[in-house]
Amino acid sequence: MKARWDAGTLFGLVLGFAVVFGSFTLEGGTVGALILAPAMLLVFGGTIAAAMIGSSVKSVRKIGQLTALAMRPPQQDVRATIDTIVFYASVARKEGLLAIEKFLDTAPHRFLRRIVRLMVDGVDPQNLRGLGEMEIHYVAERHAKNAGVFQKMGGYSPTMGIIGTVLGLIATLASAGEEPDTLIRHIASAFIATLWGVLMANIVWLPIHDKLKRIHDEEHLHLDLILEGVLSIQAGEVPSIIKAKLESMLPHHEREMVSL
Repeated sequence: MKARWDAGTLFGLVLGFAVVFGSFTLEGGTVGALILAPAMLLVFGGTIAAAMIGSSVKSVRKIGQLTALAMRPPQQDVRATIDTIVFYASVARKEGLLAIEKFLDTAPHRFLRRIVRLMVDGVDPQNLRGLGEMEIHYVAERHAKNAGVFQKMGGYSPTMGIIGTVLGLIATLASAGEEPDTLIRHIASAFIATLWGVLMANIVWLPIHDKLKRIHDEEHLHLDLILEGVLSIQAGEVPSIIKAKLESMLPHHEREMVSL
């Protein structure tokens, strides 16, 4: 399965940070003033620590891999899958189901290969549907678990920012006898933690969760389409009917006009 860089994700991340930092500089601030190591350490470190507690170390280790997946998602070549299923249906009508086996090595999707092999091996339609739906269910569970880590981090991050701000204000009040200019700088620095917490939640963690969910939805549709197509072959349906049925599962702009 091919993958390519997603322009929307990359451009969105760059634009999001550019808008925030650009707005701040237009107000007379400097980007360097927002780069405060203690605040960033508390927000990033605290968010990751909370994610480990809420999920697992194994899940947190996948953050980099899943972020890369969101930026370079796999491309679901549904059109190639439909064409292959229609071809298999034509072979089955002419030569029987067993004749499909010699074409399995060129199948464009591993799930298609597994389901067709089960069909060729003589698994009845009810069990074939059950096995296919079970695999799709566990794929969905795994994807939800992976994407859920980013959703959790999107919830933890603003809270960690507030904690950083509270700590900063405590330190500021503790030094209340200092010069007013120093106190003002301390107060401004205290709110940087909240900025980073909210910024990361709404420009990084939660959008990546949404992107991973979208990737899952596209794959889920692809797997459903494969299962329905193979069951239609097993039922002996006409290839043109199978193609029309599978095309009806696609968004309107991805369909082809089919002559029945």
